[in-house]
Amino acid sequence: MNGVDEPVRVERPQAGLCVLRLNRPGRLNAMDVPALQHFHRVLDEVLGDRSVRVIVLAAEGPGFCAGLDLKSVLDDDGSSRLDVGSGYELQLCFAGLIQRLRATDATVIAAVQGVAVGAGMALTLAADIRIASTQAAFHVGAVRIGITAGECGISYHLPRLIGASRAFELMLTGRPVSAGEALQIGLVADVVAPDDLHARVITCAQAVLANSPYATAHTKRLMWSNLDAGSLDAAIELENHTQVLGLMTQDFAEAAKAFVEKRKPVFTGR
Repeated sequence: MNGVDEPVRVERPQAGLCVLRLNRPGRLNAMDVPALQHFHRVLDEVLGDRSVRVIVLAAEGPGFCAGLDLKSVLDDDGSSRLDVGSGYELQLCFAGLIQRLRATDATVIAAVQGVAVGAGMALTLAADIRIASTQAAFHVGAVRIGITAGECGISYHLPRLIGASRAFELMLTGRPVSAGEALQIGLVADVVAPDDLHARVITCAQAVLANSPYATAHTKRLMWSNLDAGSLDAAIELENHTQVLGLMTQDFAEAAKAFVEKRKPVFTGR
């Protein structure tokens, strides 16, 4: 499932790392129903492989993802072919991608090289880490075409990532956010030149892979869970349980031994 003409290409540059590359550059990687269904089949394969510890979301061409391919759901006169039932099924299909990326123990890194619009922006928000090129831009979008800005988890993720005040302003106006502003408000972790984006993302992925599988998987779980913790006590209780379990792993014993021996640990995932 990695043909050059498929809407999502699967690349495996090294052990533990999988790149999912959106591959409809002529449509700015906007997705129609067949492309969405293919994306889910790709996730069936990748998420079922426990050796995959880092997933990079990348894209071919000048745009990251323009969201839904509107032409695919419109008649020639511009009227929608969707009824309530088919529209809801389409929404579930798109939103399901976000839910699956959030649920995986693998660290998800979005490499955003161009525009990320609507559900395409939602894909980047589902990632644990976002790294952008100077040509990237983030557009909520939908509020400007008569529907809500809250789609595919945007109304959940965006205020948690940049704060409610900024999220309200962006979602109610629909104005674009440049790469520079995205860095300033904490939406992305770094901004680099377009030619440097791939190398920067791979370096980040390798830094994650250098840590133990238990540590990275459970750190991701803790971070997302504790963003919604009801209290400090609840957050610390979850941390305590996770940390004590980590102390029982062979990887922790190896790390302690490596510290004493002044060498790098060799983690095995046990």
